[in-house]
Amino acid sequence: MFAILANRTYRHLFGAQIVALIGTGLATVALGLLAFALAGENAGIVLGTALAIKMIANVAIAPVAAAFAERVPRRAMLVTLDVVRAGVAVFLPFVTEIWQVYVLIFVLQSASASFTPTFQATIPDILPDEREYTRALSLSRLAYDLESVVSPLLAAALLTVITFNSLFAGTALGFLASALLVLSVRLPSPRPSEPRGIYDRTTRGIRIYLKTPRLRGLLAINLAAAAAGAMVIVNTVVLVQGRFGLGQQDTALALTAFGAGSMLAAFALPSLLDRFPERPVMLWAATIAATLMAAGALMPDFPALLALWLAVGAAYSAALTPSGRLLRRSAHPEDRPAVFAAQFALSHACWLVTYPLVGWLGASAGLGAAFFVMALVGALGVATALRVWPREDPEVLAHTHDDLDPDHPHIAGARATAHGHRHSHAYVIDAHHVSWPA
Repeated sequence: MFAILANRTYRHLFGAQIVALIGTGLATVALGLLAFALAGENAGIVLGTALAIKMIANVAIAPVAAAFAERVPRRAMLVTLDVVRAGVAVFLPFVTEIWQVYVLIFVLQSASASFTPTFQATIPDILPDEREYTRALSLSRLAYDLESVVSPLLAAALLTVITFNSLFAGTALGFLASALLVLSVRLPSPRPSEPRGIYDRTTRGIRIYLKTPRLRGLLAINLAAAAAGAMVIVNTVVLVQGRFGLGQQDTALALTAFGAGSMLAAFALPSLLDRFPERPVMLWAATIAATLMAAGALMPDFPALLALWLAVGAAYSAALTPSGRLLRRSAHPEDRPAVFAAQFALSHACWLVTYPLVGWLGASAGLGAAFFVMALVGALGVATALRVWPREDPEVLAHTHDDLDPDHPHIAGARATAHGHRHSHAYVIDAHHVSWPA
């Protein structure tokens, strides 16, 4: 898996991802402490609102940012967004009103919602070999999981010698280091062959996504994964400290178990995906996640929770980590930022549904009901994916064009039939293929 780090461009981008993630993790800890300093016992309301703002920015901004990504060199865009994020982090220690937190969080997350899909869409251009790209996806998953463990520990260590406001300086340094690493390499910036209007550029990713059967299946799997993930993130503290009467360290241990399961799956996935297609791997993982949610309603004690969260983490990672392979296969290089932005926005829309739903159910109907409903949501996602994602999903499809002139370059060499010109190639939604062939 680590052999791909021999690629200098990828190595620098992976380093940029790691330092930016650590900076983001420090900001998460500092933001909670800042909310308490400003709002006291109402800090939960402030944080809840900030999380909602983050999700709204993710859903609304990513497709709009993708519309401009094709007009700007990717390296310049990524560096600029890192600098914007660093600037917001510098301002956060000086806020004195809660509304200022909300404004800065919206700006910060808008920059992240623009940065992340563009960054993700660049990796398959750097690593065109699918085996190498699969290992890059697993490394990325490991980076996210390690950040969730390392950042709180690093923050705790730093807080013994500095104030929480100084953690935002670490965040700014992380983003600036990311910008320098991106600046140190040359990045491809594929451009469309024809100019596109603002509406076409803004909606292109969503239209390609929703017209591609495998990506509609991916959206359904995103819903199943979000159901399980939201249960872990929202209700772990309630389970550990409310139901079992344990402490904060035990809450951290439970979340670590989830991250450990995710990392174990990330290590196993490259060899698994060398042997099996994405569809069965992702469907089985989503099915297991939904089944584990149902089992959670009967969970007797804390050791059982640790085992459950370990398994849920593995299923969650196995369901989502291969997503990049599907997105890469489903768009031309110049359209990938838009398609990755669509995945970013639509997956966060799933979280925007499951976060408040699981929190409200846990508080009003009980944790057993929350587990049961999340199991139903997961089962709905799996059933939908089975229906919309064909079992046979080849990359190359035979299809007929009845809307192109006989001398059009795209159908050069195609076989003329009574219904048009028929040929085969790797099929994606684009200007010449506006719907999926029946």
